[in-house]
Amino acid sequence: ETADGPMNIAASSGRQFESFCRAIGADALLERPEYRDTPSRIAHRDELKADLAGYLVARTTAEWVTILNEAGVPCGPINTLDQTFADPQVRHLGIATPIEHPALGVIELVGQPVHLERTPSKMRSVAPEKGEHRSGVLAELGLDEAEIDRLSEIGAT
Repeated sequence: ETADGPMNIAASSGRQFESFCRAIGADALLERPEYRDTPSRIAHRDELKADLAGYLVARTTAEWVTILNEAGVPCGPINTLDQTFADPQVRHLGIATPIEHPALGVIELVGQPVHLERTPSKMRSVAPEKGEHRSGVLAELGLDEAEIDRLSEIGAT
């Protein structure tokens, strides 16, 4: 937890953990025997999180991302859904895909994060509404039109 919200930090190796502690000014944690290696840090995870909290709350997520990236420590913000869709990298990669919804108009859905030249992906439709494909599915299962109508009349979905 930072000054303005949560973030993800992946400093699991000894080298990354050392770089992380030095970058946030927590050099004293490097001297603690319970944090000497990855298995020890895992065994004392709750204690480590509590020790780190006092350091991390001093700055915003954006500030820590800049500092930790410069130190070579993998990290990033934990975004809400609206923040995710507004993220410049999501926009740049075209992951936020606009599509026409019959009731809501144009909405954005999560598209494919990987783009292939010879086999491009395409968002074809939104998720169906409840029961939207019922008749087609039931017909494929062998029901005739009268049976499908009967199920609809009794409220089966």
